[in-house]
Amino acid sequence: MAMIDEPLYPIAVLIDELKNEDIQLRLNSIRKLSTIARALGEERTRKELIPFLSENNDDDDEVLLAMAEELGVFIPYVGGVEHANVLLPPLETLCIVEETCVRDKAVESLCRIGAQMREQDLVEFFIPLLKRLAAGEWFTARVSSCGLFHIAYPSAPEALKTELRTLYGQLCQDDMPMVRRSAATNLGKFAATVEAPHLKVDIMSMFDDLTQDDQDSVRLLAVEGCAALGKLLEPQDCVAHILPVIVNFSQDKSWRVRYMVANQLYELCEAVGPEPTRSDLVPAYVRLLRDNEAEVRIAAAGKVTKFCRILNSELAIQNILPCVKELSTDSSQHVRSALASVIMGMAPILGKDATIEQLLPIFLSLLKDEFPDVRLNIISKLDQVNQVIGIDLLSQSLLPAIVELAEDRHWRVRLAIIEYIPLLASQLGVGFFDDKLGALCMQWLKDKVYSIRDAAANNVKRLAEEFGPDWAMQHIVPQVLDMINNPHYLYRMTILHAVSLLAPVMGKDITCSKLLPVVINASKDRVPNIKFNVAKVLQSLIPIVDQSVVEKTIRPCLVELSEDPDVDVRYFATQALQSSDQQMMMSS
Repeated sequence: MAMIDEPLYPIAVLIDELKNEDIQLRLNSIRKLSTIARALGEERTRKELIPFLSENNDDDDEVLLAMAEELGVFIPYVGGVEHANVLLPPLETLCIVEETCVRDKAVESLCRIGAQMREQDLVEFFIPLLKRLAAGEWFTARVSSCGLFHIAYPSAPEALKTELRTLYGQLCQDDMPMVRRSAATNLGKFAATVEAPHLKVDIMSMFDDLTQDDQDSVRLLAVEGCAALGKLLEPQDCVAHILPVIVNFSQDKSWRVRYMVANQLYELCEAVGPEPTRSDLVPAYVRLLRDNEAEVRIAAAGKVTKFCRILNSELAIQNILPCVKELSTDSSQHVRSALASVIMGMAPILGKDATIEQLLPIFLSLLKDEFPDVRLNIISKLDQVNQVIGIDLLSQSLLPAIVELAEDRHWRVRLAIIEYIPLLASQLGVGFFDDKLGALCMQWLKDKVYSIRDAAANNVKRLAEEFGPDWAMQHIVPQVLDMINNPHYLYRMTILHAVSLLAPVMGKDITCSKLLPVVINASKDRVPNIKFNVAKVLQSLIPIVDQSVVEKTIRPCLVELSEDPDVDVRYFATQALQSSDQQMMMSS
């Protein structure tokens, strides 16, 4: 008897758990659907499990979302693509629920299933489902239907194709703005499946309806459609149909629509080509750069370099540069920040003379901006300017500002400068670095903020790698080692960290003669944190120095530390001794 009942068990458990009051049990049950389907077999899954799921849709949104997701990958469990149509009814019901994310997931799963279905099944089952949703009483059904047209259309016979185009046109004029929004969002996908003659006539008339919608939330989605449709149309059609729409949108009464145009403008320029961009879109872009809404200016400012690449340098200097100058003193710090993040890229486009005359003053004003993010964005892109104007000019004009920023009160700005120093050093050369920046690097090791001290220690190591051990021995090591006597233990810890980073770069001779004595001396420090950091540093030095030095100098120090009253010091000293033993075993 038990053997006969066993196949029934999974579905019974599933039903019990799906009716349980505990949402977690219901969720777990849905997530195990594939396991249950395997246990039931393909036929019983089709005849029992799927119908049960179709009826059981009045549940918590989280459970419905999990169900919509599971059903999307269920084709193998119902017997392959020839039976894929049985999965459509439960997903159709999920396309009508109120919760948006459940509907979206159901549409995604339907698209995944539809993409695998056979052509006759699409015509027999999928297209009728689509028509039912598109004519649905509830707006939720009509919203969901818009996302399915691009799957159904290619397989439909000619008469049905005409009907589907008409249906989509009706959805574009639906009474509910949510439906029109969904139609605008999915128009590009649907258009990509429609044949060229119908594209020009039917799709463009739908597009015109959407671009003139009275709801700005629909119009701003139509902006995205501009770029998608522009890629599908011939260049001349694109100029005739899409260009006027973009120009109108750039003057739309809703700032959200203008913001979308500013965000999408580069893609729109690519769609219409270089000539119309120069004649029609430059004035539109200039308007957006001078928009009265800060959000629109932010979006437009962030695209300034990309846009200039499409133009020649003359047009950029003539039309865009005056706007860039205005934006560099914009009242909104976010506009200035967006500009600062891209303005450096304009230097290669404008060329050396225009950069020196026009852009350098803007860089300098942004480098001295009161808002730290603006300064940060300029610092991090300096190398792009260096390639155009050369290091001499860069150092004369920008270096005083950089030195000033090295002492900025915002630690993130100081951090950005430190991270930039090795690159600057390699570009400026040793002589220049010693004069202007050497003292700064030492000063950062005594910063109040730990992240700065840590970055400064790494910076010292990178400089030693850049200029070599001999230079470091002359200019870095003595100053670093002098700081080990600083009265504040946190600064002494930074120096220990710097020593552990410098040792591999400096080599064993300098490590043994200069660095190791300082570390050994620090093991007598009165602060336990220093002592256990000494143990860590000694552990890192073991592979660098000779075995004899380990035996004579490092091990005795570690043995002493392993008997320290402080538990952490003893722990790290013991760790280091174990590491030393392993090293000895490996070398022997």
